[in-house]
Amino acid sequence: MAKDSSDGLKEFWAEIPRANEDFLGSVRDWKNIQIALEEDVIWLKGFTGEQAASSEIQQLPDFLLYELREGLLFRKEALVPSKKMRTALLWTPIDKALRLTFPSFNPNFFGIDEKIEVKLKPSEEEHPATALLCSIKEIREAIITLPKFKLEKTDWIIINDYALFIGDPLLSLPGKTFWSKDGHLLPSGYDFEFKNLNSLLQRKYNTGRDQWLLWNENGSLLSLDKEDFRKLSVSSFRLTEKSQEWI
Repeated sequence: MAKDSSDGLKEFWAEIPRANEDFLGSVRDWKNIQIALEEDVIWLKGFTGEQAASSEIQQLPDFLLYELREGLLFRKEALVPSKKMRTALLWTPIDKALRLTFPSFNPNFFGIDEKIEVKLKPSEEEHPATALLCSIKEIREAIITLPKFKLEKTDWIIINDYALFIGDPLLSLPGKTFWSKDGHLLPSGYDFEFKNLNSLLQRKYNTGRDQWLLWNENGSLLSLDKEDFRKLSVSSFRLTEKSQEWI
């Protein structure tokens, strides 16, 4: 007997309070989604099954996901409908309807009615490393033995007892690597918990694009002025005493 193909044709709807509109930036690039506005609610439809089960959806605050069946909206695995399908709504593609804005928030938090910590999470995607953070004590002897042509392709800055190097290729030194994402330096193997958060943070904290935003796995952030970086050389390594701290 042929398998009933209707099992894969589920139609998903969702609602989220309009006060939480900014959180939808994490799914704004899902161009198959359409949204419609009511007085206090944003309605969404068009999710694929994979999107409906994704972590991006599960992390949205006060987000209610429904399955549409015969004009009625059912919560996940519910046998009784929660409400009737809304009619007379004006639907618009999500990437055209959402404003690219960002609310005021403290360095490690964002939100409107509640504060959610900006978190980094392990990522399955691989990205080439573009920066290297090293303990000066551990690399002091190695730096002065490296040939000049390897050093001159690298910019660097001192951060307390550490040196941060940016270059291509990176120096072969022991340390912690970072990858570049839209002006952010993220620890290798990590990414922001919410998609598109990188561009929103840049709009808020680095509109002039004159800084590198260096992140730790725990969500702490250090802003580094690009003009404070200098070309690496043995003499600059020995003389630089500039220091900064994690905030």
